[in-house]
Amino acid sequence: MSSQDKPVEIPFIYRYLNAFSPVGQEQEGQRIWVNEIKKFVDEVKIDPYGTAVATIYSRSGDLKNGDAPTVVIEAHCDEIAWIITHIDDDGYIRVKRHGGSDNMIAPSKDVIIQTHEGGKVPGVFGWPAIHTRKKYVEEGPDQHELWIDVGLKNKEDVKSAGIETGCLVTFDDKLREIGDYWVGRSLDNKIGGYIILEVARRLHDEGINLPFHLQIINSVQEEVGLYGAKRIAKRVNADLALVHDVCHNTNTPRVEKSKDGDVKGGMGPCIEYTAQNHRKINSKLREISEEKNIPLQLTVGSYGNDTMAFFLENIPTAILATPLKYMHTTVEMAHKDDVANAISLYVEFLTSVDYGFLSGKQQL
Repeated sequence: MSSQDKPVEIPFIYRYLNAFSPVGQEQEGQRIWVNEIKKFVDEVKIDPYGTAVATIYSRSGDLKNGDAPTVVIEAHCDEIAWIITHIDDDGYIRVKRHGGSDNMIAPSKDVIIQTHEGGKVPGVFGWPAIHTRKKYVEEGPDQHELWIDVGLKNKEDVKSAGIETGCLVTFDDKLREIGDYWVGRSLDNKIGGYIILEVARRLHDEGINLPFHLQIINSVQEEVGLYGAKRIAKRVNADLALVHDVCHNTNTPRVEKSKDGDVKGGMGPCIEYTAQNHRKINSKLREISEEKNIPLQLTVGSYGNDTMAFFLENIPTAILATPLKYMHTTVEMAHKDDVANAISLYVEFLTSVDYGFLSGKQQL
């Protein structure tokens, strides 16, 4: 086969972010992530619900594997979805939120129904024509008023296609590039899975040895209660966890900066200030940002991300967040520079943290 005949490999970021990973059925995206990160780590283990833990063992100094501290970097791989509650006699499918899905954006969207047997059935969220409606002129539908149309004539035909109560539904929008931004349906938080994998790639390609074991965790079920992180945080016995999630890019219309802060795309990733985010880790990130000239923004976080899982296990934790426009929509937007700078800041943080920093765990 000539070089011209060889298939062009799709970049990892597209393969991963375009894979379907609805809450509770993250396997498709997680398989892609695991198969890629295996190239750069010593081992990968997957727990019974699908959270993946990739480990790079310390090779520095005289430390033995059992003696070295453990640092975690983490993101979550699930995406918001819908779950089928009922199928009408005439074949229309009713749903409710599975995660933080938004009723307002659903009408007229393409969807993919994930069947219990692993199949995929295309459909659309139906919506009455503007000429025929009155109630919805200025407001969106309630959750129970939404329906999905798969183009089949009745309930029996829908069930014959493998569609049942409990099947999950995801939007069918693909990752693309617009101007300076990545745009897609599941950047929250699969862009984080991309970032932490690229950190592993950098460490591997640059031959960087760390004075601690590094566990790179891609967890499941964050969008419905941080469940993947809560399970894994009990098992890792880590000395520090630096989590990735997304935050709001507030420089868009109809967002109040007085309420949600002033964060702008292209000005760097964010560190969050909130109760569970450890002050010494935040200070270290700010110090590195200044020394290495990596842009960094500040924001106020919430209690609804995976830092809480590590915090509750007494593991010092903080978050590095990539700003997103239009979170929990099909057009989430992350500035490419912010993604690149998040990767760089992770690498610089990991190569700056030494045993002395970690041994002061209780005084962090």
